[in-house]
Formats: sequence, structure tokens, C-alpha cells
Amino acid sequence: MNLIFRVLYVFILSLFKPKLRLPEEEAHLDLTVLPNDLDSNFHMNNGRYLTIMDLGRLDMILRSGFLKVMREEKAVPILASATIRYRLSLDPWMSYRLSSKIIWWDEKWLYIEQRFILNKGDKAGAVAAIALVKGNFYSRRDKAVLPTTQIIQSIHPEPLTIPECPAHLKKWIETDQEMREVTKL
Repeated sequence: MNLIFRVLYVFILSLFKPKLRLPEEEAHLDLTVLPNDLDSNFHMNNGRYLTIMDLGRLDMILRSGFLKVMREEKAVPILASATIRYRLSLDPWMSYRLSSKIIWWDEKWLYIEQRFILNKGDKAGAVAAIALVKGNFYSRRDKAVLPTTQIIQSIHPEPLTIPECPAHLKKWIETDQEMREVTKL
């Protein structure tokens, strides 16, 4: 089932939440595991995590200024790769927070870390799952990927230094490149 009601929720919520200052700030969405999120083991389906991660990135786009850039450039967000590590089960009606943060970028790609964090109970604050996502913005007008620096500068006009690439991300980028080579025709 698609997430139309949650997408509407994120759109409406974005009107009342403060603007995000990316890349420094994280986007947060507080959500609940609903019955249509469940698999046959009665916990959140592994594929649903990836779908819900879209909501976190949508929240970032709506609250950061990326949407304005996308309109001006006739651009769409493109996801190239993702990996996720499941740690704790998200069971029916559990409350959790989806945290989304840009952790690094190069000239072509933005790298986002997304975490599912338990909100309540004995394990409140524990990470239920963590994911890394690689994406960019593709200009339909120019038929080209927009340079990441251009995108970041459009929402963050002050000079900005690219942070050091975290070690776990470096390893994932290498693995992702190897996977890319395997899939070449």
C-alpha cells in the first residue's frame, strides 16, 4: 500500500515546522508502526523501512529550500543506492523517530544517513535500524545531474567546508562502486 496519507502528513507538518538548515541540521519525523506496515512476522516489513525513508528525505526537501531549487532547475531527486542494517524490531503501534541527515557529499552525490530510533519503552533512544542513501538531483531541463556544490550553495549561501567522510561511509562507497561495476553491461 502506498503512503499517500503519510505524504500528506509530511507536507502539512512541513508548513508548521521550522526551516531546516542543511547540511548541519537533522530532519526528524515522529511516526507509528501501523497495521499496513507489518509483514507475516507482525513487525515492520523490511521493505517498508525503505519506503518510509522516502518520507524523511521529502521532509528535508520541503523544509530546507531544496524544493525551490528543484522548481527553478526543473530537477527531480534521484536515488542511486541504499543500504540498511536492521537491529531491533519495530512492532505494531510502536512509536519511533526517523532521523535524516546529510553526512557527506562530493561533486555528484549527496550521502544521507537515516536512523529509526525507538521513542518509548525500555529501549527508548535505541537505534532500530540505520541506513545510508546516495542520491542527487537531475535537471530535466538540462538533462544532467546538478553539481552538488551548486545545490548546497543555493540553500546555504555562506561558505561551507565539506566534512570529512566518515569511515563507515568510505567503505560503503567502495562496496557500492564494486556493485556498480558488477552490473555494467
